[in-house]
Amino acid sequence: MKTPPQCPRANAHAERFVGTVRREATDRLLIINEHHLRSVLDRYATHYNHRRPHQALQLTPPRPDRPIAEPGYTSIRRRPALDGLINEYEPAAT
Repeated sequence: MKTPPQCPRANAHAERFVGTVRREATDRLLIINEHHLRSVLDRYATHYNHRRPHQALQLTPPRPDRPIAEPGYTSIRRRPALDGLINEYEPAAT
């Protein structure tokens, strides 16, 4: 079933993702061409699904690819994503 144009409540999940991508990634970058846009969107989708905390999931990512830092960790490592536009955090190796 197709959603009607310019009706943001018809598919709230897709609209939420598009809004998040715009706020966190594409509004802060100068997109040069279609290849660059696809690259940025692929990297952001990976970040969104594997690293970014989601409030509905008790601040865990939907499909974590690494251990999630627990509040008791004393050492956390920061890793830049999307050329430093976004930071990802993980437990540091001790």
